Amino acid sequence: MSSVGVRRAVVAGAFYPADPERLRGSIEGCFKHKLGPGRLPKPSTSEREILAVVCPHAGYMYSGPVAAHSYLHLASEAKPDVVVIFGPNHTGFGGPVSMWGRGAWETPLGRVEVDETLANSIFESSDQIDMDESAHYREHSIEVQLPFLQYIYGDPRIVPICMGFQDLETSREVGRAVAEVASGQNILLLASTDMTHMESQSSANAKDRGAIERIVSMDEAALQKWVRSRRMSMCGYGPVSAALVASKKMGANKAEFLAYQTSGDITGDHSAVVGYMAAKITR
Repeated sequence: MSSVGVRRAVVAGAFYPADPERLRGSIEGCFKHKLGPGRLPKPSTSEREILAVVCPHAGYMYSGPVAAHSYLHLASEAKPDVVVIFGPNHTGFGGPVSMWGRGAWETPLGRVEVDETLANSIFESSDQIDMDESAHYREHSIEVQLPFLQYIYGDPRIVPICMGFQDLETSREVGRAVAEVASGQNILLLASTDMTHMESQSSANAKDRGAIERIVSMDEAALQKWVRSRRMSMCGYGPVSAALVASKKMGANKAEFLAYQTSGDITGDHSAVVGYMAAKITR
């Protein structure tokens, strides 16, 4: 899956088109979709206020329109120097918290360079984050964000962090380590998560609404308590928690809900849906 630090795309042709032109068309379709923001982004150099965003990571036909809300807001501000992406570990491979610290990630739109200097600094600031590429080889939660980032930024630099452990203590430690290094730098945080999985529309809506309220209140402890007490299948509550912790330490004081839909809103089948949400955290 990798050669000299290059991580190959593994869900191109499945979660999103493998052909570059079709991929760009798919991304633009997500922006213009009736469940998306309804318009294409207009790149801007205005001062950055967004410190973090939450984006879903399913196939573009299902979650792309919701993700596009976060990316539209990102495109309305200046480009960050580096995007630190927190994603959950669906595969079980690798360590508890695994970072890809060198080389590049490849998508049909080209290569995205990993910021090795920042990655090394994060690694040195925490004894819970390992340099471990094996966790990333078949994991999709970070990969599906990259074509969107390439579309709005051209050539973003990234630091991918895959979280197998998502408990509160781990999330706070990961968030602390990133914020300690990122303080004063032009860095964006991106938390990749889907919400409730394979429950009825009404059940997913109720559980997801509670989680969204706690994200908007910027309370990672309350979010984790809600996920556990409601037995939510939200796959990236740790990445969201880490992003909340880090962004608050970096000066964030507001979180804003942007969009929520389910797969049932796309397919019309509301018997067993997956929920998707978008949010931004600002200074």
